[in-house]
Amino acid sequence: MKRPTQSVSAIAGIAALGAALLWSYLPLTTSHASNPSPAAEERPATLTGTLPAAGFADVAKTVTPAVVNITTSGAEEVADSTRPRGRMEDFFGSPFGPRRFGPPMEPRERRGGGQGSGVIVTPDGYVLTNNHVIAGAKTVTVTLPDKREFKGRIVGSDPKSDIAVVKIDGTQLPTVTWGDSSRLQVGEYVLAVGNPFGLNSTVTLGIVSALGRGHMGITQYEDFIQTDAAINPGNSGGALVNTRGELIGINTAIFSQTGGYQGVGFAVPTGMSKPIYESLVKTGKVVRGYLGVGIQDLNQELAKSFNVKGSNGAIVTDVKEEGPADKAGLKQGDVILSFQGTPIEDAVTLQRAVTRSSVGSKATITVMREGREKDLTVTIGELPDNPQVAKAETGPSEQPLAGLAVQELDRETAQELGIKGKIQGVVVTTVDPESDAERAGLMPGDVIREINRKPVTSMKDFDRAASDLKKGQTVLVLVNRRGASLYLSAKI
Repeated sequence: MKRPTQSVSAIAGIAALGAALLWSYLPLTTSHASNPSPAAEERPATLTGTLPAAGFADVAKTVTPAVVNITTSGAEEVADSTRPRGRMEDFFGSPFGPRRFGPPMEPRERRGGGQGSGVIVTPDGYVLTNNHVIAGAKTVTVTLPDKREFKGRIVGSDPKSDIAVVKIDGTQLPTVTWGDSSRLQVGEYVLAVGNPFGLNSTVTLGIVSALGRGHMGITQYEDFIQTDAAINPGNSGGALVNTRGELIGINTAIFSQTGGYQGVGFAVPTGMSKPIYESLVKTGKVVRGYLGVGIQDLNQELAKSFNVKGSNGAIVTDVKEEGPADKAGLKQGDVILSFQGTPIEDAVTLQRAVTRSSVGSKATITVMREGREKDLTVTIGELPDNPQVAKAETGPSEQPLAGLAVQELDRETAQELGIKGKIQGVVVTTVDPESDAERAGLMPGDVIREINRKPVTSMKDFDRAASDLKKGQTVLVLVNRRGASLYLSAKI
């Protein structure tokens, strides 16, 4: 999608069908953060300190000199990030080895200039911003609020978290102090500073609406601060600060049906962005921990199938051969309950924990395996540039599973479905509308690999496993979908 220019009309047509997650190229707009009433000044202190006696004017004066305008020129082939995106199907290519959100998006070329914001974090000119602000740029220009203009050099970028670092040559530059995002609480006041629509040094006020937002489909690694501080196109890369004027987030995206502010914005917390910044400055790349597994969320139906109380945990759907998890003894079908003693709520929680682990460190993982808890010790590996994860890979016939028809998987079909390696299993050819199979999530093209934990390598295996099923029984099905494994729970 085109980066907005200084013209408000530049965002016309940004909205996608439904509620679209939109990149917001953030500069601060004149959303007036006026002095609060005396009643507001008397509110109790938060973890970020008491509310300023003079409202938020002092905070704004401290922060705005260090929030810059970033303009770029060049051409880039990018995916359309404006359309709605689905939920996680797998994490292959992530620290476990890629996470996908529906079918691949068609790339398109973005030409001309773009605009966004950035935050100076060191007196000698290191600027933190979003990757999507500078992606594909041939030139980067950084303009300070005092109108000083610098040529920017891209130090490094991390598309997986949408963080980038730009360097300008300067001394004694204004900075924003790093804050501790882990101390944030829902309901605290925060200020967003940036250059929305090219309106430099715009400050808006809001609260922390939620913490730890994931499953958004915005970036591969997500741990967003959600805020209702007004954020608009041009604010991307700008600062989210607490009432002490400390940097606690980098404004990144908005959730909108109109293309503009609707009260739901997202910022990458400093707990994530600071280590990435330090790694980019030091090595030019980001080093993340790696397990080498595919994972998915556990829900109540799947929890019953795996003999897990509650619905917290992450199911291991695939294990990369000779990867860290494989060497530690993790198996497909294990449910990871805790990592280093910290309970795992879902797949995103595990992802965060692993990616932030030091490469070479040892971690204790508690899994549920066949109804029993088991502790395993894994040595964290380094996430490779192009991780590969273990992937399964063989006359139509009506089958006992209601609403489902399958056939042998042949080599040609496997190739069309993106399945590599050994050709085995049965492929779903049709799923009847309104059937239990459809409601369970089975789709044409799914390759069934297991039924109730029994391997399915052929039609014979499928028929044998299906014949053991009873009417009204809930069946656990392991499928390979577009090269990635997924557990589904179906009632027959």
